Amino acid sequence: MQRVLFFLTIFLPLIAAAKPPNIVFILSDDQTWTDYSFMGHKTIETPHIDRLASQSLTFTHGYVPSSLCCPSLATIITGLYPHQSKITGNEPPIPPQGKRSPEYAKRFQEQVSLIDKVPSLPRILKEKGYVSHQSGKWWQGNYKRGGFTHGMTHGDPKRGGRHGDVGLKIGREGLKPIYNFIDEAGEKPFFIWYAPFLPHTPHTPPKRLFEKYAAKVDSPHIARYYAMVEWFDETVGELVGHIDKKGLGKDTIIIYVTDNGWIQSPERRGYDLKSKRSQYDGGTRTPIMVRWPGTVKPAVSATPVSSIDMVPTVLHALDMKPTTAMRGLNLLDAKAVEARKFLYGEIFLHNAVDTHNPAKNLTYRWGIQDGWKLILPHKENVVTRAGKGSKGTGEIELYHLAKDPFEAKNLASVNAQKVSELRKLIDDTWDVK
Repeated sequence: MQRVLFFLTIFLPLIAAAKPPNIVFILSDDQTWTDYSFMGHKTIETPHIDRLASQSLTFTHGYVPSSLCCPSLATIITGLYPHQSKITGNEPPIPPQGKRSPEYAKRFQEQVSLIDKVPSLPRILKEKGYVSHQSGKWWQGNYKRGGFTHGMTHGDPKRGGRHGDVGLKIGREGLKPIYNFIDEAGEKPFFIWYAPFLPHTPHTPPKRLFEKYAAKVDSPHIARYYAMVEWFDETVGELVGHIDKKGLGKDTIIIYVTDNGWIQSPERRGYDLKSKRSQYDGGTRTPIMVRWPGTVKPAVSATPVSSIDMVPTVLHALDMKPTTAMRGLNLLDAKAVEARKFLYGEIFLHNAVDTHNPAKNLTYRWGIQDGWKLILPHKENVVTRAGKGSKGTGEIELYHLAKDPFEAKNLASVNAQKVSELRKLIDDTWDVK
């Protein structure tokens, strides 16, 4: 009996105080769901992401609710739809006086401050003793504003702070800030936000990679984009490899997602109208991966999931409850994932009309159920405000994704019942506050 009591006295507190897993979010920037070797691309090579996928619970039909980077990234850090957080546009309403005016500066700060009013994963994790590091894309001002304890982005508009500033050096100029942070974290659990400006423009890949793809395709624009994708893949390999070499692999949950799609135009530097900023899968679909060696069994699932599931998944892994506003699921709960019958998203203007009223900034809402996808336009913005980058004609669109994954045949006019069914589900989700 004395030995038992001795064991309980000495070892039970250690078990209770077991270090929670580290969390790493890897966020690709402007890369469409097709552009990976493991997703079937015949030219692009992504050996490191392929390996990550093979070690993960990989959802091939992941989605981000919004195909514009600022609101998309906000869903990933808050677990909320853009209309819930009110983070909808990349820019606040631009006043007649222009971006250099005091009025614009005021509106900029109003938009940035929206992150203060909603849950943020770094703030939540801080309660559990986590330290956190921001690098790469970050629209919400200084990294501390999101609750990060460490970071790269200063967010000062007077010094060029807008969507990442200094943080955008990560990946393109190495990963040393992250490596230093991991060392500094010591025995504390950590959260890493790795959102490099890759394969995002400017498409300035290493010469060796550009020449590799220039020999395989006719368009230099395509070659540069493909090279950027592989460059990003190399950085993923470096980051995951570093974590594993330090013996942290089994103690770290790595979650992968893309903020929005990008289909490179072969004729110019821009993107195809059915990708970035659009309501189509070319802009919203992405693989989503969860790697947790020894805990999560590697598998492939074609069940649709969403980036709003990422925060709830982390919280469930830590035995924490998501807030009541979060509509996402625990991706590690197979029954819950399979039971969900409807996936939802919403697309917004690049420049908001009203920072505090998401409906004013809306261009499209979309929903997927049983392989069917309905797209509902907000015609006022699509027709009169979207301008360059406006995606679509403002028509109601219905696609059978199982048979038409690239959304080529609009079936709305011949299937009014399905339109009605999905419209109700979209409206019900939009009403969620």
